Amino acid sequence: MRYPDGMTSGSSFYARRLAQPGAVLAPMAGYSDAPMRQLAAEQGALWTVSEMISARGLVLGGESEKLTLGRPYPGETRRVVQLFGAEPDILAQAVTRAEAWFAPAALDLNMGCPVPKVRGRGGACLLQTPEVAYALVQAMRGATRLDVSAKIRLGWDTDRSVEIAQGLAAAGAALITVHGRTSAQRYTGEADWEAIARVAASVAVPVIGSGDVRSAEQARARLQAGVAAVMIGRGAVGNPWVFRALATGDGAAPGVRERARTALRHARLHAAFYGPDRSGLPSMRPLRKVLPQYLPEQPELRDTLVQVNTVEDVERALAPFLAPEPWAGEHEEAVAASAM
Repeated sequence: MRYPDGMTSGSSFYARRLAQPGAVLAPMAGYSDAPMRQLAAEQGALWTVSEMISARGLVLGGESEKLTLGRPYPGETRRVVQLFGAEPDILAQAVTRAEAWFAPAALDLNMGCPVPKVRGRGGACLLQTPEVAYALVQAMRGATRLDVSAKIRLGWDTDRSVEIAQGLAAAGAALITVHGRTSAQRYTGEADWEAIARVAASVAVPVIGSGDVRSAEQARARLQAGVAAVMIGRGAVGNPWVFRALATGDGAAPGVRERARTALRHARLHAAFYGPDRSGLPSMRPLRKVLPQYLPEQPELRDTLVQVNTVEDVERALAPFLAPEPWAGEHEEAVAASAM
């Protein structure tokens, strides 16, 4: 059995990574794919988490090792594969298959997705029947020697997070991530970090806090809740440098050239990973919602970037910002050169 990132069968991936400073890239459907994970990892993310993968799809749905949701980019390490499901035997088989196909550093159980299409099949529904979730974690633990973790919300419509976290820890979860909202809240209101702090104080395993973290300054402040680290989702879209700031203390804001070059590199990584679409060209359509976020101070670019179809379209749109800037500092020049 192969253990990534220098692990041995007796080592804990999460414990080793949490010995370093930094933050974690959250799983985000339609966002935390291989190209985004690669950019976050290069900037120092402690680990990244895949988009959630259906356990039933892996076991019964005819998926293969070519499944893009799980497939790593070449040389990828420090990637956690997140599964969702509600049947212990299926989750156990999915863990075995995911480990063989995708070489993850650890496995995570999704207990937080509030999207209606997953109801009854896992996700946040498990917050209503936590005893099922405990059985799922136990089944996953029995199928692998890798760390198994769980990502939860505070509860279905009321806060049961302490109770649920304690049950997950007793079931063998090596780490618990808590998003500070209930499922009923979806993404409205504000994340409750006081509730996250109560969870962190109630279990012996590390707790990762999640919710409304948009900057390195906010992430550092949230560490006061007693969490082992902070997970960043929407705040990292178009902003992989937030991981650099938290990993190294280098909070230098990237200039427009570095932002533009990274946006173009994201497009090139996307094309290389996904290959041509049905029309025979690498499509940039999935990146239309991402690229404008690299250059928020150039709103005039948005109308163009949300219409790109090819890498060449992206390069043409960004061309005015790719030329060397006479005021660019040595740090920005070095980072930009290494990204090419």
